[in-house]
Amino acid sequence: MGYRKLGRTSAQRKALLRDLATDLIIHERIETTEARAKELRSVVDKMITLGKRGDLHARRQAASFIRNEIADAENGTDALQKLFSDVAPRYEERQGGYTRIMKVGPRRGDGAPVVVIELV
Repeated sequence: MGYRKLGRTSAQRKALLRDLATDLIIHERIETTEARAKELRSVVDKMITLGKRGDLHARRQAASFIRNEIADAENGTDALQKLFSDVAPRYEERQGGYTRIMKVGPRRGDGAPVVVIELV
């Protein structure tokens, strides 16, 4: 199979990846398990590629996936606006690989490998 199931149904998995992708776009650095981060990497790369395209259809495709959350309370921008105005222009000359995964160590409770995933 071409993706990780993460021990969830397809609807739960999609909701998890939507939340993680939105949080990564807003905060640009999050801490999660290694399996989730590796699956999140492909989703965020696709969203940034849509942001680089920048047309109306790409904005609507990204809006159907990214949650409508406030990214900056001062300016009133949401995650989608931040993706298209701040994050995507940074990577205009880059052809892919917009994220970096750094290992932190095992989680205290269950020993799951924890990583920090951030935008390069």
